[in-house]
Amino acid sequence: MIELLFEFGEEVILVVVDGSDAKFGSTTYGAQLADISGLRLNYNGVCKSFPDLKDSPDWEQEAASRFKDHMKSLKNEDERCDYIIRELEGCGYKAKVKRRSGFRPTPL
Repeated sequence: MIELLFEFGEEVILVVVDGSDAKFGSTTYGAQLADISGLRLNYNGVCKSFPDLKDSPDWEQEAASRFKDHMKSLKNEDERCDYIIRELEGCGYKAKVKRRSGFRPTPL
């Protein structure tokens, strides 16, 4: 299990990668973690990544499904973390800390 901490303005985002699963949490919503299906996705961001979902009525569910499939296709937790860091940094989030279970946190 690997935990990632991000900052977005004054908000702190926690991402927990456990195997091929990723859970997301925010200081805005308290200490709750949710998978990608529990998040409100940005329509413009989804359409930028997946132009074929532009006119789809169930674009959110399809985008979440594609994210889960992509996470499963990556080889290990480190690759999954690198993917999440790249994607979130592209949206303005700043990666701060990476902590592998049983190890000290590593600044990013």
